[in-house]
Amino acid sequence: MTTVQRIVIAGASMGGLRAAERLRAAGFTGEIVAIGDETHLPYNRPPLSKEALASGVTHEAVAFRLRPAVADVTWRLGVPIVAADLARRAVRLADGSELTFDGLVVATGMRARRLPMPEPARGRHVIRTIEDASALCDELRPDGNMLVVGAGFIGCEIAATARRLGVVVTVVAPDTVPMWRPLGEELGAALQRRHEEQGVRFLLRRTVNRFLGETRVTGAELSDGTLVNADVVVEAVGSSSNTEWLDGNGLDLSDGVLCDNALRVEGHASVVAVGDVARFPNPRYDEVARRVEHWSIPTDTARRAATTLLAGLRLAGHDPAPFAPLPTFWSDQYDLRIQSFGAPALGTGDIRVLEGDLDGEVAVGYHRDGALVGVVLIGLPAAALRYRTRLMQTTA
Repeated sequence: MTTVQRIVIAGASMGGLRAAERLRAAGFTGEIVAIGDETHLPYNRPPLSKEALASGVTHEAVAFRLRPAVADVTWRLGVPIVAADLARRAVRLADGSELTFDGLVVATGMRARRLPMPEPARGRHVIRTIEDASALCDELRPDGNMLVVGAGFIGCEIAATARRLGVVVTVVAPDTVPMWRPLGEELGAALQRRHEEQGVRFLLRRTVNRFLGETRVTGAELSDGTLVNADVVVEAVGSSSNTEWLDGNGLDLSDGVLCDNALRVEGHASVVAVGDVARFPNPRYDEVARRVEHWSIPTDTARRAATTLLAGLRLAGHDPAPFAPLPTFWSDQYDLRIQSFGAPALGTGDIRVLEGDLDGEVAVGYHRDGALVGVVLIGLPAAALRYRTRLMQTTA
């Protein structure tokens, strides 16, 4: 067997950590270098819009435990990769240094998208990093006015957290109901009612024309002329893939990094991708390559990508089994625990209540061509394993 000296992991968040763990678990004993743009060791991001935002944000509170197996991994933090030459197997860092590799794991993830309105800048926030959450936490005041732009899961989680702190919250979005794309009209409307019962005001089917204020935001003018007062604005308008550093290598970077089902980056046996930057086909549903921004995906993809990379480097055998993960995530809003299994967004044309009631605890099923492809639970914790098992059986 060929002796491999170094694997570089581009990205030092959850996906990068899980990739390092799985490479060691698969028997790789060479050097692993994980490179990240943040100065922190890997940490858990979901709490940043929920409990950490409410209680104060520290790295210690959200940091992942580093297992003994990755104690010898080299973490190069605060100096991102700015370019890669895959033919030469080399990456260039922001400090001008270059690092060669035998294998490369792309785990650079996403960044929060900003609205294309440069001024006023003060008082406007996104949530992606510890620093983002800490800056927002410092500005939350009871009876203050917050404008949340975007009614997806992040926007609604932040709205719920702020309301519990006594902040007056208005949510603006172009959608007909909050969380419409992943959940559909009926469940989105039911969750909107729950937010409204907590005092959140929704201004839907509208966008922001401009922000008001000179050096600091004081509000916004909406597309219908409505003026909204705001001491604080949160832009929860989606995310963009961190792939610019891979430009010039002939890759399809139109939406993340295109991979095959084994997470091999097209045309490169020594390069794999993990986490929400990886766009791959999941035969559980079809052969369309998609990115998946679910909490379970970094762990699932890292497990398979490690095997694929070591096989490409001739350090392990090829795994012939299809890679067919079942995506899962959860969202906490007030006292609600929302759990999602599978791919509800693929079945929003055929949505059925499986048990319970939309205004209480409920299980909602999402179907494509009559087959169950996703389930969303509000409450009903005892039903989670049952529906997860059903999805594993019906969509594989």
